[in-house]
Formats: sequence, structure tokens, C-alpha cells
Amino acid sequence: MDERLDGKVALITGAAHRIGACVARRLHAAGANIVIHYRTSREAAQALQKELNEQRPESVVLVQADLMGAEKLATLVKQAYAAWDRLDVLINNASTFYATQVGSVEERHWDDLMGTNLKAPFFLAQAAAPLLAKRGGCIVNIVDIHADRPLKEYPVYSIAKAGLVMLTKALAGELGPKVRVNAVAPGAILWPEAGLDEVTKQRIISRTFLKRQGSPEDIAKAVLFLVRDAGYMSGQVLTVDGGRSLNA
Repeated sequence: MDERLDGKVALITGAAHRIGACVARRLHAAGANIVIHYRTSREAAQALQKELNEQRPESVVLVQADLMGAEKLATLVKQAYAAWDRLDVLINNASTFYATQVGSVEERHWDDLMGTNLKAPFFLAQAAAPLLAKRGGCIVNIVDIHADRPLKEYPVYSIAKAGLVMLTKALAGELGPKVRVNAVAPGAILWPEAGLDEVTKQRIISRTFLKRQGSPEDIAKAVLFLVRDAGYMSGQVLTVDGGRSLNA
């Protein structure tokens, strides 16, 4: 049987919907207690909490926070720890994604995209590190295949995700041997909530070796592997993209 995560606590940012919610369900099914972070998606977070608590009572709590502020991030970690007096896993999943064409980028766009995709994961990791070290815990960052190959018209987002890859590697060195730090890089998993037509979607899928779109469950399984089964992995990026990043 697969090793269980019974009694362990995972804080997942941006976990009210999409990939974050799928990761929450997968870790919860493996036995972990879950701290679901959300910013504005209160109803979705409450619905997920209700769903999971019906499966295992008092196994999920919610924390609300805007990730744009280092002092708020330290408070968020304290709230997560207080739920069960322990913290074993930090999943940096929350992300902001929108186009920033060169020539139209304003400082607020830079601050927003860097803040959510890079600054917040760093300061959350910094705040969580002493707590994770007590348990031999781990951090998993959700990066992007475009950290390596920039997405046209999304330079700031691509730069931020590239920074998150380096953050993964740097923190693996800084926090080892007590804390492992890895990342998952999704490819064509979920489409943006706006902005892609069907022709563009099919063109993206055609560039994968598997010729199909992936699912949030593929990412959740990869995260579970890094949390539960990858005890001798740190500083690595697990790419889940159907081979797209290898197809020039």
C-alpha cells in the first residue's frame, strides 16, 4: 500500500479552485490535514472545505490572505500552524497570469506578477522553514514550462516563473538537509479563464508528444509524489507537459 500522510499538515496557497483544489483533494485523500488559503474565492473555498470535511471531519481549515505583503505572509503561516500545532508541507500554488506586452508594462504590473509568483513564495518559505524543519517537511512550488521558454507577450510572468525555478534550487541548498524543496512545471493543463480561442488551443496541443491536454489530476499526482515518495529529491523541477517543452 502507498505510504499515508496521516497526521501531516499541508498549507496550499490559492487552493479554492483549479489546480490548487485538485492538489488539496489528492493530499487529503492520502491522509493529510489541509489548510486551504484563498484571497477572494470565499464561496469556492468553503465548498471545498465542506466537501473534504464530510469525508473526514475537522480535517480542513480555511485561511484568507492577500499575498502582497511580507508581514501578511508570516501571519498566514502562523495561522496555518496554529490549526494543528504543526506544519509539514507548503505548496506555493497561487499565481497571477496575464499578458504584459513590452511597451505597455507599468510598474504595478511588474509588482503584481512578481509579488504573487515570486515574492510571496519566498517569504512564505522563509516563514515556514523553521516549522517545516521540525518535521523534516518539504516545499513544492508550482512553476511553469515557460520559466524556461518564455511565452510570447507574457514576459513579466515568464520572468517571475523563471525566478521561482531558481528560488526552488536556491532554497533546496539553504534549507537542506532538514527541508526538501522541489517544483512541478505544468504544460497544457487548464486553459486561462479568458483569451484563448479554439484554434490556439489545438495548436498548443499539437506541439505535445502525447497530442492531448493534461488534467489537474496529473499535477496533483506529481505534487503527491514529491511530498510523499521523493525522499531523496531536492532542488528539482518535475515537468508535466506531455513532452511539449521538448518539441521546438
